[in-house]
Amino acid sequence: MQFSANLGFLWAELALPDAIRAARAAGFDAVECHWPYECDPRSVRAALDDTGLEMLGLNTLRGDVGENGLSALPHRRDAARAAIAQAVDYATQIRAANIHVMAGFASGDAAHHTFVDNLIFACDLAADAEISILIEPLNRYDAPGYFLQTTEQAIAIIAEVAAPNIKLMFDCYHVQLMEGDLSNKLAQLYDHIGHIQFASVPDRAAPDHGEVNFDHIFGVINRLGYARPLGAEYKPQGPTEPTLDWLRKAR
Repeated sequence: MQFSANLGFLWAELALPDAIRAARAAGFDAVECHWPYECDPRSVRAALDDTGLEMLGLNTLRGDVGENGLSALPHRRDAARAAIAQAVDYATQIRAANIHVMAGFASGDAAHHTFVDNLIFACDLAADAEISILIEPLNRYDAPGYFLQTTEQAIAIIAEVAAPNIKLMFDCYHVQLMEGDLSNKLAQLYDHIGHIQFASVPDRAAPDHGEVNFDHIFGVINRLGYARPLGAEYKPQGPTEPTLDWLRKAR
């Protein structure tokens, strides 16, 4: 199997180009990030070229304190679309494959319609660059009040947007906390999945402990035929390198 280092958490103390090089040295097959916008995209692209790694994805901006995304906030339509345009421009420059459009803290019909409209805008804008749009349910413990919380809700929104370049970000950590039944969920939703992430549950650390047996989950994903790198989006409890025994074992 192949694995991607999420540099929002792994080697977070390093500048993004240095973190990309650290991920290559550690044996990762790809990288992804959260909000790279303060880093010159030319230096990021240079690090990707130097290492031969692909940047799988990045996030739209979270907005102001207490927003955690903009695209489901009815009063923030212009800011949401500016953030989407910024993400598409940056992703195009570094040749990132996906953009996670963050919904934000919201609820109700107006938030739903706003999110769908902004996702249609995002899919249209990203299509010319051959970039996929991802949406990700977040669990109610880490992100109480986040608009998108379940895979069922996400699949309904994907159907409503009805664009060929919108997919589900299936984060095993969030799905386990909200829904469980990861093996069956992965199989049922497989055709809608654009990227898979993982971390231990419930502490969101390295995937070598906790209530989820990731040896089993990785096997399920492999048998389903998923061939893209899986995203290690966990929070190291200290420096990143000592937490990578799981990667060596998976190799």
